Amino acid sequence: MEGNVNLYNQQTATLEEEVIELLSSQGNVRIERILSMGQASPEGFWYDQEEMEWVCVLEGQGVLQWEDGSKRVLERGDWIMIPPHVRHRVLSTSVTPPCIWLAFFWKYEK
Repeated sequence: MEGNVNLYNQQTATLEEEVIELLSSQGNVRIERILSMGQASPEGFWYDQEEMEWVCVLEGQGVLQWEDGSKRVLERGDWIMIPPHVRHRVLSTSVTPPCIWLAFFWKYEK
C-alpha cells in the first residue's frame, strides 16, 4: 500500500507554483492529485497526450479550453474524459478556494 494523503489537503498550496502529487503508478495507470491556485497553461501551450485522461475537480473551479476555442468549466464534483491527442489547455483555475484536481491517466488501447 502506498502513502496516505488527504485529497483535500491545501498545506502545499502557493500562488507561485502548481503542485502535482503522484498518488499511484501501476502498470499503465497513473493517478495524480493536482493543486492549483490561479495557475493556467502558458499562452500557446497545448497538452497533446498519448494517454486517456479522466479528471475531476474535487474543490474550486478549473476551466479547460480545446484547440477549437470551445471551453468547459469544471466545478466541484464535475469530471471529464479526455481522449488521447485531443489538444487542450488549462485556461484558468480558482484561487479561493484552490482548485483540487484528481486525474487518472492510462494507455489507450483499441
